[in-house]
Amino acid sequence: MRVYNNELNTGLTLVICNCCNKELLLENGILKEECIHVTHDFGFFGQKDGETHSFDLCEECYDKILSKFRIPPNIEERKELL
Repeated sequence: MRVYNNELNTGLTLVICNCCNKELLLENGILKEECIHVTHDFGFFGQKDGETHSFDLCEECYDKILSKFRIPPNIEERKELL
């Protein structure tokens, strides 16, 4: 969950893992801890048509969720980090 200091979604003030409720390290509006941020716009043919869902997961919760996958995600190592 992300909290901003205005309605334009600028000035990040808080990031909390939606799974474990851990407050992630934030300094001067910059996230200093790894997390997964997901935003998905649901389209047609489902029960969530027209809804947008977003959430944040700390790295530990992400790893716990991945461990339950029957088919693991494709993981590639990047050669450059920008």
